[in-house]
Amino acid sequence: MPKLIPENADPHISRETSRLTRGIKAAEELVTVGVEKSVDIGTTVVYHYLDNSTKEITILQGGARSGKTVNTLIWFCIKLMSEEDKILSICRASLPTIRGTILRDFKDVMLKLGAWDDNRFNQTQLTYEFGSNLVEFISTDQPQKIRGRKRNYLYMNEANEIEKESAMQLILRTTEKTVLDFNPSDEEGWFYDWAEKPEADFYITTYKDNPFLEETLVKRIESMQQADDNYWRVFGLGLRGVSLHKIFTHWKPVGRFPEDCEDIVYGVDFGFNAPSAVVKVGFKDGKIFAHEVIYEKNLTTADLMVRMETEGIFKDDMLYCDAAAAESIEELMRGGWNANKADKDVLEGIRKIKSMPLYVTDFSVNFMSELRGYCWKLDKNGVPLDVPVKYKDHLIDACRYAVFTHSKSDQLDWFVI
Repeated sequence: MPKLIPENADPHISRETSRLTRGIKAAEELVTVGVEKSVDIGTTVVYHYLDNSTKEITILQGGARSGKTVNTLIWFCIKLMSEEDKILSICRASLPTIRGTILRDFKDVMLKLGAWDDNRFNQTQLTYEFGSNLVEFISTDQPQKIRGRKRNYLYMNEANEIEKESAMQLILRTTEKTVLDFNPSDEEGWFYDWAEKPEADFYITTYKDNPFLEETLVKRIESMQQADDNYWRVFGLGLRGVSLHKIFTHWKPVGRFPEDCEDIVYGVDFGFNAPSAVVKVGFKDGKIFAHEVIYEKNLTTADLMVRMETEGIFKDDMLYCDAAAAESIEELMRGGWNANKADKDVLEGIRKIKSMPLYVTDFSVNFMSELRGYCWKLDKNGVPLDVPVKYKDHLIDACRYAVFTHSKSDQLDWFVI
């Protein structure tokens, strides 16, 4: 089978040195999947770690854009090319995150390997027939699949989003190899405990281990050094986070959005290269209920309108939108939507949300991830400032627009502390 080993596997190599890993070859007839061609594909130290692992479990802790996901997928795909009758389960916390992230990455890797065949992909079951092997995409909101049949291989992507019980059920039903990866933004978690087990090996990677990153992304990650020490620690250095200055600590998960809310509105944060975010916000008995509706990149305003209709949002529903995006708001209004400029007072908006119990639906995986990592900036002495770190806050901004702006309307007699 093709063997991909970086020219320099030292995890502490400089970014300049790591560029030597470009152009690594995987050249062989891929008879298993019916492909006969030479393949050029680049790998990082993550692939090397997996290919040399002798343990049942490999744990990949890493910062932003360290190449964990893509290289794990490359390793599994290359492995399956020389095997038969194996089952690989690729798991995330929810189906929307599977469709929007890991499934796209898997298809992209398979295309680069020259191995993708549309006829082998079952869109309904989210399975791919890889020769005589089966790749299945499952989420932890599918209990029948978690407790279902055994598998040979398991890949838990963003394992910090997966509950411990679900993870244990998946691992117990895996007979050969488990790989899990995560950004270490949580202070505590079952995944840290597993790193200490004798049957597991554990690696930390950072953006410096990924020679294929665009310079603009490198600069964006390195700018966190000036923005916030903890963000730099987690997303830059790939180290376990310290959450002494988290902004929202009072929120709780809830199974479903209540049907009997006293009022329902929507917050909209526009994006394109960054995700567009839409949050459904309900008010009931002095509590806030929030549900992630849309979190997706590369959406024009026209695309967003189509997506909102698809998600069951009506044109006369109240939308509170980022006031800085005047042209997008105007486009929504011309399309018949009840789009309104939101009050963008960040500090007062945060205070409003903190003044009320906040419940977030289990479906809202990206929203919960933002809430876990949303922190105050610190001054040079480590004292929190009244300014949040501007990073991964699109759904939070959308929620804030809805909660704070709507609370100021004549319909509600609430106060801002």
